[in-house]
Amino acid sequence: MALTKVTSNVLNDNAVTTTKIVDLNVTTTKIAGDAITNEKAGAEFTTAAALTPGGTVTLDYTAAQVFTLTPNANTTINITNPVIGISKVIVITGAGGSYTVGYTVGGAAGTFNKISGTYDDTAGTKNFIQITCVGNTEFWYTCSQIG
Repeated sequence: MALTKVTSNVLNDNAVTTTKIVDLNVTTTKIAGDAITNEKAGAEFTTAAALTPGGTVTLDYTAAQVFTLTPNANTTINITNPVIGISKVIVITGAGGSYTVGYTVGGAAGTFNKISGTYDDTAGTKNFIQITCVGNTEFWYTCSQIG
């Protein structure tokens, strides 16, 4: 009896599930270039999340790609779960209270290197802050407003 090679057209749709794959058998060399689509990316790369205003606001780096906030006080954004090499966006809408925004990582000072721009708390002003983690406690960021 001759053996038949198993090909994709021999398998039923959904026949191979994650429970049928031995751990570590799917490696990066077995994934075709450009095979991972936006639909397969984690929520941390495809969602937006509103931050709760307060004196200290926790921003979980792995929770979303875009974060929004309208402050109600001088605010320290405390980054948790930073991921080196990943950029996030924070859109802060000015509240008109002359509030300030600062940053910490894991409740400590960290290093926050401002490339350019200044936060503007004028009521309704949208501040686009792009921040990139370059080390466990080091970040680079810019702040700009709509032109």
